[in-house]
Amino acid sequence: MNLRKILKNGFLVLIASLVLTACATQKKASVGQMQSDVYTGTDSVEYLASGVPDRVFFATNEIVLTTASRETLRKQATWLRKNSDINIVLEGHADERGTREYNLALGERRANSAKDYLMTYGISSDRISVLSYGKEKPVDSGSNPLAWSKNRRSVSVKAN
Repeated sequence: MNLRKILKNGFLVLIASLVLTACATQKKASVGQMQSDVYTGTDSVEYLASGVPDRVFFATNEIVLTTASRETLRKQATWLRKNSDINIVLEGHADERGTREYNLALGERRANSAKDYLMTYGISSDRISVLSYGKEKPVDSGSNPLAWSKNRRSVSVKAN
């Protein structure tokens, strides 16, 4: 009798554990739009010029350019060399997490990272201004990993 009661209770604990585990499992947000925690989709990307994306994306708390970001900046540099009369503003952005001050500084470091890369391809620093918005101008107002990854960016905008 005691053995039956122990087995019954053990079975109930096992079932309850399985149910709780199933409830705790998270769905992957928009598979294919993120690699690690860096946005790789195209639904929020606009264009500086035909075939030249205007933004690059960053990992959480990072200023390091990804391979895709460097490719985008190379296209921007090529276009800027052909259009020497155009100046740009690099806008740095962060996601909603963190203090306002931290995100303003992070946005500025991201924009400067993009500026430094463009300068290695022959674009004069006189043609590039840097402006940080921190978390003040999100492209996606959601509060989830996909929205955050879209908001961690540097955007190149024509200044003239």
